[in-house]
Amino acid sequence: MKKGTYSKLIVLLIIVLNIIFTAAVLYVFLQTSSEPSALIVAWFAFTTGELSLTALIKKQKIKKGEDKIG
Repeated sequence: MKKGTYSKLIVLLIIVLNIIFTAAVLYVFLQTSSEPSALIVAWFAFTTGELSLTALIKKQKIKKGEDKIG
């Protein structure tokens, strides 16, 4: 795997999973007229945390000179 491909793959995966999750929640809401609030909060907290940690790792690598932007 090329350098920097892992973080790009994680970001893309999280975006796709968020779209799928949102569609599934909308479907459930249309069927039951009830939204799973706790699940929504937990999901987006998890994905936000993953993106934040990925960005932090990338920032540290750039700071150390191990990785170039892009």
